[in-house]
Amino acid sequence: MSQFDEREEWYAFNQETIEALLEDGSQADAEYTIEHHFASNDFDKLEKAAVDSFKAGFEVTDAEELMLDDGGTVFCFDAIVERDLDQEILNKDIDTLLKIADKQDVQYDGWGTYFMPRNNDEEMDQDDYPDD
Repeated sequence: MSQFDEREEWYAFNQETIEALLEDGSQADAEYTIEHHFASNDFDKLEKAAVDSFKAGFEVTDAEELMLDDGGTVFCFDAIVERDLDQEILNKDIDTLLKIADKQDVQYDGWGTYFMPRNNDEEMDQDDYPDD
């Protein structure tokens, strides 16, 4: 897959995710914590991607080592940023992070965020809060 095709797929993912969050009742005007995921089986390359992500304005988590189903291991970290659900801004973040992933030869593995209910007056169940 070319870098252009991959970028276009992530742009579509951004649009679909924003639409799904809003359709499910998440706040349109809230600021969201966006966690972009990176992975590699080469710790040194991943570390360089983390440094580049930090320099690009993202908060980075410590790298973790995960065991794969096939017995192999992979290292991963998140590049975190606070954003509105603005597709243009998210697309720019994707452009930046895909360039970093390509430069450092690591895998960009998408992003996630938390649902933000529209009605803040209702009490949330304990299950609605992310685990630390």
